[in-house]
Amino acid sequence: MMTRMFVVLCATLCCVVAVPVQAVDTAVQRAARSPGGAVPKAASEVSGVRIPDSKLARDAAQMVHDAEGDFLYQHSVRVYYWAALAGKRKGLSFDPELLYVAALFHDYGLTARYGASHSRFEVDGADAARAFLKEHGVPDAESQDIWLAIALHTTNGISPHMFPVATLLAEGANMDLVGAGYDGFSATERGAVEAAYPHPPRFAEDFMQALYNGLKHRPEATQGTGLADVMAYKDPKFVRRDFSSLMLKSPWAGGN
Repeated sequence: MMTRMFVVLCATLCCVVAVPVQAVDTAVQRAARSPGGAVPKAASEVSGVRIPDSKLARDAAQMVHDAEGDFLYQHSVRVYYWAALAGKRKGLSFDPELLYVAALFHDYGLTARYGASHSRFEVDGADAARAFLKEHGVPDAESQDIWLAIALHTTNGISPHMFPVATLLAEGANMDLVGAGYDGFSATERGAVEAAYPHPPRFAEDFMQALYNGLKHRPEATQGTGLADVMAYKDPKFVRRDFSSLMLKSPWAGGN
């Protein structure tokens, strides 16, 4: 009798312990287990903005979704909407199709296929977008513009002075991640985007985990950027580079 009670008690405790393990299952982990699959059906219209319906746009969506899974893909779609809405509000002239491709590929460098890369993830995504556009017959000049927009989208202070797609891509990404420019969008616009493509619970933690997963093998590529903050948050052993120290210890310091 005592033996049976002990077995039941152990089984009960095991069940209790198993619950927290399931609770920490993040959106990033779920997406990593099920990459690819059908691209979620696009909303027909969000606050007057539509996702381009062309072979180029559909091919880009499939390629990116196959590599990223739902979590990063949905973020990229929201970035497109924020960017397009900002462009409309500011009266900027831009090609929605190219803006959509730029938004889709802007985090592509974080995917598992770049697990051996030591380039900046922005450059990896920019390279992939440019190659994709060239394969689809987009002129070199336009492909290079998209390369620049993606490569510089995390370099605050530069993109706003460039061509509209670069300006809007950076603005859309910052809006979706940290709410930069939040009040520039109406409550109706914000509600419509969230209704169609909602930020999931724990979005901030999950997104930082996605960044860390794509960058932990190349920490040197984050130095001098805001991504170093993410590395320091996720890895207590990470040391930010000190530019002042580099100058003071250079061969030129002290008149050498």
